[in-house]
Amino acid sequence: MHATLSGDRRATYPSLRGKRVLISGGGSGIGAGLVEGFVRQGADVTFFDIAESDSQALVDSLAGAEIAPIFKHADLTDVKSVQSLIAGLIEDHGAFDILINNAANDDRHSIEEVTEAYWENRIAVNLKHLFFVAQAVIPGMKDKQAGVIINLGSISWHLALEELTLYQTCKAGIEGMTRSFARELGGDNIRSVCIVPGNVKTPRQMKWYTPEGEAEIVAAQCLKGRLVPDDIAAMALFLASDDARLVTGHEYFVDAGWR
Repeated sequence: MHATLSGDRRATYPSLRGKRVLISGGGSGIGAGLVEGFVRQGADVTFFDIAESDSQALVDSLAGAEIAPIFKHADLTDVKSVQSLIAGLIEDHGAFDILINNAANDDRHSIEEVTEAYWENRIAVNLKHLFFVAQAVIPGMKDKQAGVIINLGSISWHLALEELTLYQTCKAGIEGMTRSFARELGGDNIRSVCIVPGNVKTPRQMKWYTPEGEAEIVAAQCLKGRLVPDDIAAMALFLASDDARLVTGHEYFVDAGWR
């Protein structure tokens, strides 16, 4: 296994300092790694989550940062409420420069188990909110004539994994939405990209894998390291920075060569 980079070897992006960043699902797992990464760059981070205890613990752990993150409890399936929350944040603190649509839920299910109600719920949890959160921040980005939207996809549909039909349907749709945003918003200097993580070691993911299953995934990768949230954050930081000023409309895999 390869160790993650120590703090003094990580990249620093001066263009991210002071940028207003909104991250969905930032309380744990990949989302927490994203919050930590942008806070480390001196960005002004707000994150949404429904998990109060995990989110507050994250805020507490970063209380000494140059700009401490702000946590807001939000049910992303309630579009009207979330858009109202975003409008209030923009009114109070200014428009967002960077949106990271991270929140999702990969609960397993069979095709036979899916009801119409479950279908609607999974679409709301894994796809619908990405569009409507973006819709709420885009006007402010247009006013600035600058912005970055980073959507989180998934390796799962590229591999056609089992028991994830609805999740994979949503994640495939996210890649299409990313490209559409890039085309429609490019004239306003707003970039839209998608990060496609492989299997990232988080407490939630470890629910699904035995040690043997985890070893099988690593064996199938070209590189034998175990992906962690910092690896996804590293890509997000680059894509959000001015170093990637002409990068838009595409997917960027962070999967250790699994697919």
